[in-house]
Amino acid sequence: MFGGKGGVGKTTSSAATALHFARAGYRTLIISSDLTPSLSDIFETEVGRTEKPIPGVENLYALEIDPDEVMRQWKEKFGPEVYAAASALVDLPYDEVVDYVAMAPGIQEEFMLDYILERVRDGRYDRIVWDTAPAGDTLRLLGLPQRFLEHLRVAPRVYLEVRDTFKLSRTPFLEIIESWKQLSEQTIRFFSDPHNVEFILVTIPEALGVYQSRRVIRDLERFGLTVRYLIINDIILSANGDFLRQRMEMQQPYLRMLEEEFGGRMTLVRLPLLPYEVKGIARLTEVERILFGG
Repeated sequence: MFGGKGGVGKTTSSAATALHFARAGYRTLIISSDLTPSLSDIFETEVGRTEKPIPGVENLYALEIDPDEVMRQWKEKFGPEVYAAASALVDLPYDEVVDYVAMAPGIQEEFMLDYILERVRDGRYDRIVWDTAPAGDTLRLLGLPQRFLEHLRVAPRVYLEVRDTFKLSRTPFLEIIESWKQLSEQTIRFFSDPHNVEFILVTIPEALGVYQSRRVIRDLERFGLTVRYLIINDIILSANGDFLRQRMEMQQPYLRMLEEEFGGRMTLVRLPLLPYEVKGIARLTEVERILFGG
């Protein structure tokens, strides 16, 4: 997982990493869950909602998550049991019932994690690289399974009260609640296990990037995720004019701050400000060489 605030270079770093894994012989899928995904732009090929091979790179596939596709698969997976339970209470057409439940706050985000885990479980890929949305959205997404689980803990009591009040016969509500509990627990276990997930934080040597990185690292620890790699992007290495010299001087205190605070407990990878736009396989190869020391 690659995370960080918007505009710090998550897509560039994740795309170069996916390219590295693919070239190392791993069948690799790169996923973007950003609402404004840019995998198509950086690879210079149309990606979209279905997994597609990246032309010219063996073993590399890409996918831009479409929320509508996530919900379509959610309805396919859970729609029949949701309707079976709800039809004991209301007499409405199947599509109306399932569509209504699907619009519940948090449902789409909660099952986006399940959608990603399905790509892990099916075993078709050796490596999955996830280019996440900006930090706040990602942290909210990672916190959803626990909040969903807490909500489900009171659901059986509510269901039993409704059943007794309306004198209903047994319905599949308890089975649904139990299956969704298991789903949330599996998601929590998977994402908090360092054997499964490596979270790589990307930042820039400026106040907003550095200060948010501190908060993200602290918040990730609450989810059991330890950051072991921090990519510092857009570092100015040399200056031949006043503008670049001032910018380089501005960066130095933040670089020292990151080194002093995190250098002893994680690997800091420095990515210089490049004179060209990073898009296409050739440019990504240059970033790959810097990231992996090639």
